[in-house]
Amino acid sequence: MNQAVQSPEIGREILAAGYRTNLHDQGEGFPVLLIHGSGPGVTAWANWRGILPQLAQTRRVIAPDMLGFGYSERPADAQYSQQRWVEHAIGVLDALGIEQADIVGNSFGGGLALALAIRHPERVRRLVLMGSVGVSFPITAGLETAWGYTPSLANMRQLLDLFAWDRHLVNDELAELRYQASIRPGFQESFAAMFPPPRQNGVDDLASSETDIRALPHEALVIHGREDRIIPLEASLRLAELLPNSQLHVFGHCGHWTQIEHAGRFARLVEDFLAEADAAANLQEKCA
Repeated sequence: MNQAVQSPEIGREILAAGYRTNLHDQGEGFPVLLIHGSGPGVTAWANWRGILPQLAQTRRVIAPDMLGFGYSERPADAQYSQQRWVEHAIGVLDALGIEQADIVGNSFGGGLALALAIRHPERVRRLVLMGSVGVSFPITAGLETAWGYTPSLANMRQLLDLFAWDRHLVNDELAELRYQASIRPGFQESFAAMFPPPRQNGVDDLASSETDIRALPHEALVIHGREDRIIPLEASLRLAELLPNSQLHVFGHCGHWTQIEHAGRFARLVEDFLAEADAAANLQEKCA
């Protein structure tokens, strides 16, 4: 059997916005769409495997490999943008017949979740933004290193050290695993095309207008690691300030891997936040 077929990173394939898309679809209930970050070799499974089973106990969890990432199709023109990724995310919802979902976005995925809510507000119930881009900021040295990654075991080890506050999470085995992921056929070629220098343009492309952010009516949960060296804490502070119906949670002793370094706390925080909307919807049904 082909090794790729055996990989837990392979879910099922759908056609979304015209592109073959690998995704994980677990659980039942109100749907939540998980949009992963943009690290080299990333897949939805690598990003969300720790919390996907917990959230799937109470809701339907959809976790796609976004266009150009993981095992989803890579566009022939190798052109990537906020708009194209948002269209792909909407295509995932359309292909699955989902009219509205809660959206959880990690880093790069947070910027997409925010833009999706602005462009298609009726498709979003609640927003969770974790270590998120979405407003412009001077690119950090950590993000420059991540987006400028060239494949080597030493470079991957250096990058993992930047992502995690807890160094016990970073070892030679993990570095080897993520390095091997980054050199799978097609992975690095598409990754290099996404965020070419000057990489400040990548931050700015993923940012939304502050006027548009202020106008969002959705309840939003903004989460950040205090010691994050990839996305500055100030970005989430600004998002929480701009979003009119937001709450902010900052994890101490935490880098950019909130969903990994504080997996249990993160899952409970998100579950409680989304359960509020479930309860409100159930009450509305009873009163109708």
